Amino acid sequence: PQAALAMAAKRGTDEMRDRVVLGEFGVRNVHTTDFPGNYPGYEDAWDQRRFEEGFRVDVIREEEGTLEFDMVGIDAAIANAFRRILLAEVPTMAVEKVFVYNNTSIVQDEILAHRLGLIPIRADPRLFEYRNQGDEEGTEIDTLQFQLKIKCSRNPQAAKESSDPNELYFNHKVYSKHMTWVPLGNQTDLFPDADFRPVHDDILIALLRPGQEIDVLMHCVKGIDHAKFSPVATASYRLLPDITLLQPVEDEAAEMLQKCFSPGVIEIQDIKG
Repeated sequence: PQAALAMAAKRGTDEMRDRVVLGEFGVRNVHTTDFPGNYPGYEDAWDQRRFEEGFRVDVIREEEGTLEFDMVGIDAAIANAFRRILLAEVPTMAVEKVFVYNNTSIVQDEILAHRLGLIPIRADPRLFEYRNQGDEEGTEIDTLQFQLKIKCSRNPQAAKESSDPNELYFNHKVYSKHMTWVPLGNQTDLFPDADFRPVHDDILIALLRPGQEIDVLMHCVKGIDHAKFSPVATASYRLLPDITLLQPVEDEAAEMLQKCFSPGVIEIQDIKG
């Protein structure tokens, strides 16, 4: 009997340390205890070898702009730390300075600069150094330069009765695809195969009407201290569900239980009819 009690206690302790339990009146077992003596017979002190043996990362889905992965063997607090690192500590390249040579659009210079700053740039930040504070002029090792020069004009061949701006005007929509990379110094030699450009070509920057134009020069730098430097639009985490049935569920109750979950979560087995 004592051995059975010890085994039951160990199973209860293992579940307490390995599972976050969603109970009727709250969530249990969410706290981290990386020091010994919390539970009888359970070694909870931090040990790097044991952590490495129990930790793994499984990539579930990897697509253009989306990465989903499971981290197995860590507490929710560590998973949240990864989320916060992705949001705030991973450097990227983004527009820091905008030199406005001409802007006769309805968008004020400050708003235009802000919109340009939030356009994600496809460039590996590991290829560049951080720009020194106070430096006004960028160099080939710390700056990417883009130009946006566009002017709206009337379409002389548009139908007179038309009211569609897409037919009446040329270049009346300014998109991120109109941003062109202007190499600085010897960047053409440093990056012969480079394709520095906005991540998305269809980001609308401004609307123009005939005679209005935008002529700006942008300096992109490496950084982390602003939302525009965040490499992700959304980074979130959730706990992996582990459903345990406390007793057999049969017949109509089994079919009803299956309908309560998404397809593929609950499987019904046909046993002896």
